[in-house]
Amino acid sequence: MNASYLPSDYLPVLIQLGLALGFIITTMIVTHSIGPKRKSQKKDDPFECGIPVEGDARTPISIKYFLIAILFVLFDVEVIFLYPWAVNFKGLGVTGFIEMVLFMGLLLAGFYYIIRKGVLKWE
Repeated sequence: MNASYLPSDYLPVLIQLGLALGFIITTMIVTHSIGPKRKSQKKDDPFECGIPVEGDARTPISIKYFLIAILFVLFDVEVIFLYPWAVNFKGLGVTGFIEMVLFMGLLLAGFYYIIRKGVLKWE
């Protein structure tokens, strides 16, 4: 299966990309130009679920929050790699099984490191 791709093979993708960008830009320009431009103090106030605004929006947030969010995304993305492996489990054979055991071992080693460092402990 020796396939050589020519630049013209990517033309449909580039056309689709161009159309999508053109639609986005056109929509933004048209809505900005024909939309209402009524400004008032009440309309320009920030709105948060009907609750009056209190304090400063730039208060510092604990780094633990961001670490938990990053770890969630990291381990969530790792699970995505398990699905194609599970679907092609029989076709991958012993080599695929060994690769997945190595992958899971590295994933669990990272998880063990996170637990040992106490990143998931809230104070």
